[in-house]
Amino acid sequence: MKYLLLAFAIVATSKVTIAQKTEWAYDASHAKVGFSISHFGISETEGKFTKFSGVVLADRPDFSDATIDFNIDVSSINTEDQKRDEHLRSADFFDAAKYPSISFKGRRFKMIARNRYKLIGDLTMHGVTKEVSLDVVYKGTVVDPYKNTKAGFKVSGTLDRTQYGLVWNGKLAGGELLVGNDVSLDINIELLKKI
Repeated sequence: MKYLLLAFAIVATSKVTIAQKTEWAYDASHAKVGFSISHFGISETEGKFTKFSGVVLADRPDFSDATIDFNIDVSSINTEDQKRDEHLRSADFFDAAKYPSISFKGRRFKMIARNRYKLIGDLTMHGVTKEVSLDVVYKGTVVDPYKNTKAGFKVSGTLDRTQYGLVWNGKLAGGELLVGNDVSLDINIELLKKI
């Protein structure tokens, strides 16, 4: 019985050790959650979300063991046009009153080449959750002049907004769509290691 309890204690301790992760916070002042989408089929409209939060847990220097949680405040959308932003917050698009946040939970962060990864996770937007695959470039880790450890990443990918129920659209006289369906992501992330 004594040895059984000892074995149980070792296993329990091992699990606690495995569960412990180094915590990294998002540095919002050095990050951008941007996107672009086709406008009239002849140009692109760009925008960004200015409020977001979450945490990354990772012990390995290359972040290959990272678990990622990320939340976006939908009402913070900014396309440099107030009327358009109000329309995007309305029920025609994001319906921010009903669905105030976009969330992402990473499930796999797989290295495919040096400093390049595939990030697989669940994206929830407009009440719909779907698995997405994003391209990530790890830009490196540095210690800033204030002795803070920072890590940088570039994230890109494409989402079909209609798969999340954002289907509002219209057509020009020539048949061109007012707004494209594919949204290109342009995300720069700077993480701050928490002590």
